[in-house]
Amino acid sequence: MTNQKSLFYSVCMKITKPNRVTRTYTQILHGSPEIIFPLLCPVRELEWVKDWPLKVAYTNSGVAEVGCVFETESGGDKTTWIITQHNPETKFVEMVRVTPEVTACTLSIRLNSDGVNNKTLAHVTYSHTSLGIRGDAFIKEFTDNYYTQMMLEWEKELNQYLKAGCMIT
Repeated sequence: MTNQKSLFYSVCMKITKPNRVTRTYTQILHGSPEIIFPLLCPVRELEWVKDWPLKVAYTNSGVAEVGCVFETESGGDKTTWIITQHNPETKFVEMVRVTPEVTACTLSIRLNSDGVNNKTLAHVTYSHTSLGIRGDAFIKEFTDNYYTQMMLEWEKELNQYLKAGCMIT
């Protein structure tokens, strides 16, 4: 029976070591976690993310919640996101996103008050797993420098919004 099971697994599926990259960055945001956390939402990001490519959001409440599914499109690739954890009390949100034939990714964001200056530390982690040749190329380009620049731009846009109360174009 064991040989039959091994034969079945070897014929029906491919099990391979993942090509994965994980990057973490801590942003310094000019506002309290209570103000910032609701903005970490696919719908609310339209308020502060320049060129946010949101196409549709499936949500009972109209904003971020566990089970919220949303789709974005960039460069011809459609990405499906699912919010798997959303805890306003602990200021933690986690999402899974899949861009077919490119990557599967987890994104986690944990907010902490700096305790002194009404600033928030946002610990942002992306972990991308390649789903093929295009994913391998993406992971190769997802360097520390690329990620830092991406996080700095996000940090700048959110801080501009927090300061002005609206998106600055």
